[in-house]
Amino acid sequence: MKLRIRSVLRSAAVVGMICSSYAAHEVCAQDQPQEENGKPRPAAHAPLIDPNEQDTTTDPNALTPDNSPLTGIQTPGVGNVEFRHSYWVPGVQVANTVQNGGSGGGWSDTTYLAGNLSLSEAWAHSRLGLNYAGGGYFSNQNEGNGTYQQLGFVQAFNWQRWQLQFFDDFAYLPTSQFGFGGLSGIGAPGVGGSLSPAPPLINGVYLPNQTVLLANGPRYSNSFAVQANFAVSPRGSITLIGSYGLLRFTNPGNIDNDDEIGSIGYNYALTKKDSLGVLYRFTAYHFTGQPQAIGDHTFNVAYGRKVTGRLGLSLFAGPEITTFRVPVGTKTQQTNLSLGASLNYAFEWGGVTLAYNHGTNGGSGILTGATGDNVNANATRRITRVWSARANLGYGREHAFAAVGAAAASFNNYYFGVGLDRPVGRNALLSFGYTAYIVNTNQAACGVGIGLCTAGGTTTQHQLAVGFQWHTRPFVLR
Repeated sequence: MKLRIRSVLRSAAVVGMICSSYAAHEVCAQDQPQEENGKPRPAAHAPLIDPNEQDTTTDPNALTPDNSPLTGIQTPGVGNVEFRHSYWVPGVQVANTVQNGGSGGGWSDTTYLAGNLSLSEAWAHSRLGLNYAGGGYFSNQNEGNGTYQQLGFVQAFNWQRWQLQFFDDFAYLPTSQFGFGGLSGIGAPGVGGSLSPAPPLINGVYLPNQTVLLANGPRYSNSFAVQANFAVSPRGSITLIGSYGLLRFTNPGNIDNDDEIGSIGYNYALTKKDSLGVLYRFTAYHFTGQPQAIGDHTFNVAYGRKVTGRLGLSLFAGPEITTFRVPVGTKTQQTNLSLGASLNYAFEWGGVTLAYNHGTNGGSGILTGATGDNVNANATRRITRVWSARANLGYGREHAFAAVGAAAASFNNYYFGVGLDRPVGRNALLSFGYTAYIVNTNQAACGVGIGLCTAGGTTTQHQLAVGFQWHTRPFVLR
């Protein structure tokens, strides 16, 4: 009973602060919890609250369940904070990174300055979420000065048995998106926190591969996808996906590529938490100025488990048949194993995410297609009332297709980092981080024309970063 009374008093205090900040006394008076039969009655409209003030990560009652289909484009999450208001939030951020090592050696310095925007628009049967960041960077590296842009959005429509979604992920960056910005806070668009509409956690097989850190210079990447899900029964649904992705470089010496993907899957709910699925996916890879083209057929069985506020898990496995327009040696086809896994786990003071994919990809701008292993992991942990710790890890291995008995180019790329975050007031966040980037190549990799090595070996770059983000209060649209 004491805990319930404290919870009610805390909620009333938070609502009171929001009411005074927006000077909307009449609306807030309706939104404040009222007593009904001795128990608090839920608010008519959910207030806009920054996550630094209220941790809802592990409270299933404060989250809407993740209803994405198992064989869909999104990896499963633990649920999302739902805001019934439509709003937009502008912000700014600045970050500075200092690094040494790598192919150039010595110390270098890069400063990023950008504006951010997050928008959430809700209607009766649809929702739009958009996050954007754009600005410039100033560096004494070879890249010099330039601009960068990042955009992510999802538009979802929901009817009784149908769900239709549009996704887009765009970036124009001076380096690879793989580990971009370290832990400075510039690696993702939007103002950050729960006021950024939850970004779609897109499965990596639907995004242009960029894990080879030796790829040269600025590049454009974009992936646009449409997903339709139809419930054929209370437990079963069919998911259709079509997507188009591209990777373009502004400097010569890299391989531009495109991918077109189509997939169909069937999902079956065993229980409220567990589901099974089967999936067929076809991917066509094309390479600008290259005669090679690749067709990839993937057949997967899948298992998923979701516990709102706690766990999102998916596992995929099955055969993969890859065909080549131009024979590799004497081969026009090869059979491989396709594997995938994702984990999103939340606990009281933090959380962990992990994603893994094994299979054919576009070659990361270095190769005309490759077999790859890609891992991305992130962990957060609140260590005091105001300080939080973060850690991340990325691994990408790209192995070129080669004739039987011939040496194949191989690239192993790693990054790992640790950092600290501290809120500054109600609308700002200060970040500190260290990241190491490691590239390992074999002798055969130096013959693919990248011009960045004379022999196989390992290079390491160390990066120190500090970032500052600030945003206004949310501007309610309706």
